[in-house]
Amino acid sequence: IDQTGTPRVTMTFEDGRNAVYYRDPANERWRKIAEFDAFNGEGFKPYSFGPDGTFYVLARNGKDTEALYRYDLIKNAMDSEPMVATAGYDFRGALVMDGNKKKVIGVNYETDASASLWFDDSVKKIQKSVDDLLPGTINRLSFGRNSQTTNVLVHAFSDVQPGMYLIYDTATNKLTLVGRAQPGVDPKKMALSDMIHYKARDGLDIPAYLSLPPGKDKKNLPMVVLVHGGPWLRGSSWNWDAQVQFLASRGYVVLQPEFRGSTGFGFKHYSAGWKQWGLAMQDDIADGAQWAISQGIADPKRICIAGASYGGYASLMGLANNPELFRCGVEWVGVTDINLMFKSSWENDASAEWQRYGMPILVGDETSDAAQLKATSPVNIAERIRQPLLMAYGGSDRRVPIRHGESFRDAVMPHNPDVEWIDYPEEGHGWALVKNRVDFWTRVESFLEKNIGKGAPSR
Repeated sequence: IDQTGTPRVTMTFEDGRNAVYYRDPANERWRKIAEFDAFNGEGFKPYSFGPDGTFYVLARNGKDTEALYRYDLIKNAMDSEPMVATAGYDFRGALVMDGNKKKVIGVNYETDASASLWFDDSVKKIQKSVDDLLPGTINRLSFGRNSQTTNVLVHAFSDVQPGMYLIYDTATNKLTLVGRAQPGVDPKKMALSDMIHYKARDGLDIPAYLSLPPGKDKKNLPMVVLVHGGPWLRGSSWNWDAQVQFLASRGYVVLQPEFRGSTGFGFKHYSAGWKQWGLAMQDDIADGAQWAISQGIADPKRICIAGASYGGYASLMGLANNPELFRCGVEWVGVTDINLMFKSSWENDASAEWQRYGMPILVGDETSDAAQLKATSPVNIAERIRQPLLMAYGGSDRRVPIRHGESFRDAVMPHNPDVEWIDYPEEGHGWALVKNRVDFWTRVESFLEKNIGKGAPSR
């Protein structure tokens, strides 16, 4: 949508290819301006229009990581040099615009943590003044339509601070608190999080967030490896995370690997995960646990793997592939049978286009990769999982229908007496109701305490 609110650019996906169309304001007709393979990292993604009508796109332009570029819609050409590039990371962020000046005054972006880049000198000074007053947080500035306003909204947050909203008075250099996102949270009692890096067994660099429980000796602690869903997304950011803080408050180290296939860390990292469900992607997760052991952080006898959706799948595969490493597992709404992802039905929200073109490239081909997909589906290797396991599913889930859970439950229980099953009939792909969130995490707390906490048997 352009600066006047008119639909101006769109991108389509068909037969494994993307096409970009531009609606020419001269005649209001749509014309194709680009077409390219949807998966090979070429081409560009429409990003935004600036207040002056400048069109911005995301592109790799022959490099490994995406950057922000200006694009000339008349010449159908992208600038040769990026407007903003974030070394080692795909650009993820937002333009900050001044509607009165009709120009872009800055960019909010994310690397290992969130930051802002300002092109306007007066705004740079405001950012420095606010940062001097709030040195322990990332301070995101909002101006409305006018960057020359004397009252600036500040969103201050960090790994231990869920978020504060304040008004900064540029005339007096004073801050006034408006409100807090989680007023009951005491930052002094929260776990600190940092991005770390470790090497996978094939040498690939794996980023991860490591959170250590507060007030503890940082050695030989029980650990939860928390695997993100997707899997084609960036799983974590440097901010306050309710799940992480809950686990850390109970005394657990939390490791969140950005295994291959995760996005945001360049095309090489992303494409290295293609057709690697249960294989190299899984090895990256296990290698993260081994790294934590080698650093003396994690007790090798008290590690649990946990996650939702793809993270649930990876938790089951971790239990099957690395029984010596993972003492227990918690999985919710996890995929258990990859072949079910190819099936279209009223209970599955996957599109036919995705099943036909996305799945064969990113996960595997239903025919030519049939043996691999069978071998890497937890339901087919359920008898290998003998560790304690907590499973939960939503009865109304259309992303990962409950039959994934039911079929795996029926396959694993004859071989494993330590399986706890939960289903929430009214829930979908995750827990929307407070009563179910409380119930689930109370069960998780008890399960972890029993298996890797103080109540765990010695091994």
